[in-house]
Amino acid sequence: MIQSIKNNIRRRLPAPWYTLYYVHRHYSDDPLHTLSFLFKGRGYPLTFGQRFFLLRRMYATSFLVDCPHAQKHILAIMDAIFTAPPGAMVEAGSFKGGSTAKFSLAAKMAGRKLIAFDSFEGIPDNSEVHDYDIFGRYVGNFRPGSYQGRLEEVKYNVNRFGEIGVCEFVKGWFDQTMPHFNEPLGVAYVDVDLASSTRTCIKYLYPLLRPGGVLFSQDGHLPLVMEVFNDDKFWEEEVGCAKPHMEGLGKSIIIKVTKP
Repeated sequence: MIQSIKNNIRRRLPAPWYTLYYVHRHYSDDPLHTLSFLFKGRGYPLTFGQRFFLLRRMYATSFLVDCPHAQKHILAIMDAIFTAPPGAMVEAGSFKGGSTAKFSLAAKMAGRKLIAFDSFEGIPDNSEVHDYDIFGRYVGNFRPGSYQGRLEEVKYNVNRFGEIGVCEFVKGWFDQTMPHFNEPLGVAYVDVDLASSTRTCIKYLYPLLRPGGVLFSQDGHLPLVMEVFNDDKFWEEEVGCAKPHMEGLGKSIIIKVTKP
């Protein structure tokens, strides 16, 4: 039904007007960020044409794939893909593959491999109670099986909108797959909703980051996830280092941790 309404609007509006309508309707706070990305200074490692290509593909993906994220957040991670030290990128939590497709385009341009970890069965069993986020919005609990994207569906979307040739897909629960992973990383992106899953991802991914590498969480608005990032004992005893400096903790949906 929703897709049919989208298609109706798309048919009736000329392409430029449709694009403006779509950006305003779904990403009202994104235009400044997209313009800023588009008109980066001369030192940025992409041409204007490459940046325009990325933005066009990103919006096309968001229109045709269920993407529960803002473009401004994806652009922040893309900046790291182009500027972080050499190494692969890991995405933990792919949902329908929309973000995976977007990241794969940037990974291809940057000469990185993209490894997507997901159960492809949705959120695992959990007893976490999330209630309200840091902005006072009601979140509710994350039901087991929610945010599911089947592996075949994710691969289809990445093949259609991204660069599947740079991607590797790792199916399974994080606590079963990540302990066996040991590839040096430049960037890690964690969008897993649960505090327990966040702990697992940090524990196994952060030590693999090269110095100057960056770990992002898309769940910084969730108090239980904030507690994980702010837990000195967890960093010292499970991650094996002192708690690093963090950007956005307690203030933003995106938490950014740069490895010293």
